[in-house]
Amino acid sequence: MGLSLPLEDFPTLVLDPARLPRHVAIVMDGNGRWATRRGLSRLEGHRRGKDSARTVIEVARELGIPYLTLFAFSNENWQRPIAEVSFLMALLRRYLMTETKRLCKRGIKLIILGDQAKLPHAVRMVLDEATRLTAANTDMTLALALSYGGRQEIVQAVKSIARAAASGELDPEQINEALIASRLHTGHLPDPDLLIRTSGELRLSNFLLYQLAYTELYFTETLWPDFGEREFLRAVVAYQTRERRFGAVRSSD
Repeated sequence: MGLSLPLEDFPTLVLDPARLPRHVAIVMDGNGRWATRRGLSRLEGHRRGKDSARTVIEVARELGIPYLTLFAFSNENWQRPIAEVSFLMALLRRYLMTETKRLCKRGIKLIILGDQAKLPHAVRMVLDEATRLTAANTDMTLALALSYGGRQEIVQAVKSIARAAASGELDPEQINEALIASRLHTGHLPDPDLLIRTSGELRLSNFLLYQLAYTELYFTETLWPDFGEREFLRAVVAYQTRERRFGAVRSSD
C-alpha cells in the first residue's frame, strides 16, 4: 500500500505504512469546552467539530485504514438540553446531506451503530438514504455511533441470545465470545485496534465496552475542534510504538 499523505509536512512523525491499525475508534470530545474558552456558544463548538470529523475521515481514507468508528451521539446525550439536542440532530442531518456525495466519491461505506428508533424521523430518512447510496463502497467503512450505549448494546445482545435459547433455536452450550460479538451492533466489524479520546478525559463513556477488551487506548488533551491531520497521525504513530501481546508474553520474557 502506498502512502499518499504529505508526511514531509510532519518531519517529526515517522509512520510505518505496514503497521497501520485496521480499525480506529474515536470519542470526539471537547466541543463545548472549545467554544466556552473562546466566548462562543456550545452550538458553535459542535459546528466546528464537524470539520474535524471531515478531516479525520479524509486522513484515515488516505492512509488506507479500512474501518473508522466515530462516537457522534451517545444514549446518555438525550439528557442534554432540548435546544442542544435539536441543534445536534439538525447539524447531523445537514452534514449527511452534504457529505454523502463525498463519501461515494471516496469509496467510503457508511453504517450506523445504535438505537436509530430514537432518532428524529427526518434524520432517519437521511441516514437511510446515505447508507443506501454508499452500501456498495469498499475502500473504507465509516461507522457512526448514534444514540449508542455500550451497556445497552450488550443487554440487547443478551436478550437476543436468550430468546434464541428459549425457542430451542440455540443450545446454551454454543454460547461463546464469538456468538456474543456477532449479536452486537458491530458484529460485522473487527474490534478496534486503536481508541482515541480527545479533550483529556480518561474514560470510555460507555463506548464499545465489549469490543475494546484488547484495544490500545490513546488520550490527548486536544479538544475535538482542534484535532486535525497532525493529531491523528501522532495517535497512529503512538499506536505503532506499542507491542500488542493480547495477554501473552514476549518470547524474550
